[in-house]
Amino acid sequence: MAKEIDFRPRKAFGQNFVHDANTVRRIVSASGIHRNDHVLEVGPGLGSLTLPLLDRGARVTAVEIDPVLAKQLPATIADHSHSEINRLTVINQDILTLMPSDLTEQPTALVANLPYNVAVPALLHLLAEFPSIRTVMVMVQAEVAERLAAEPGGKDYGVPSAKVRFYGNVRRHGMVSPTVFWPIPRVYSGLVRIDRYETSPWPTDAEFRDEVFQLIDIGFAQRRKTSRNAFADWAGSGNESAERLLAASIDPSRRGETLGIADFVRLLRRAKEAEGEAAAAIEAAQH
Repeated sequence: MAKEIDFRPRKAFGQNFVHDANTVRRIVSASGIHRNDHVLEVGPGLGSLTLPLLDRGARVTAVEIDPVLAKQLPATIADHSHSEINRLTVINQDILTLMPSDLTEQPTALVANLPYNVAVPALLHLLAEFPSIRTVMVMVQAEVAERLAAEPGGKDYGVPSAKVRFYGNVRRHGMVSPTVFWPIPRVYSGLVRIDRYETSPWPTDAEFRDEVFQLIDIGFAQRRKTSRNAFADWAGSGNESAERLLAASIDPSRRGETLGIADFVRLLRRAKEAEGEAAAAIEAAQH
């Protein structure tokens, strides 16, 4: 296919295409996609994953940043099946700029082969902007997969691990050898599945999310600090930080790298409650 259209992968787009049929079947099977799904596929490339997604009866919106590939994809699908082309929409756009208004129908699932340099920003952007996405199956560099699925306290646990769990449950689905790609990358890839919470345990509005994410950033800014010291500036002082942490049932001597998403959410909620109580006390004293 690449030879037919005289295509050469571009490093700027981090292009590595899966050419192994068994790997493609494995990805589609693990994604759990069915005929009622509307799949948002990121980086369809030459269409090796697009075709089996369509074969499952799903509707697919493929977002491709490369104009050459975006133009070629409909022709590739049409050559395979004239009926399936009716369930495909191709958008030539940077995924980091994609918004719900760009689509005529909101997606229920995300399947993506994400390049290393944009994997985490793209994933967090899509989870935030498309709450209709219930299931995610992404292929990323193995190191990124380990970070996304890492548990609190582990060596790979960090900001991405905590933030992605704001949206749902995360689990690994194994490694992918470099040999199934063209061109062959220098590193292994990993599959990660995310299932959005059926009912979120906390508010999901942008304001609340941003405040939680701010706490996550603070908690990991200096990983070796105790939580008491890490959150001192945010709370106003070390003593106030300790009080807020204790109110959230968090030992102030714990390090940020041991806190799970529920801890960060609880810390924010208790801080907001304390601020509300303080404001009410001031107002009462003035009357």
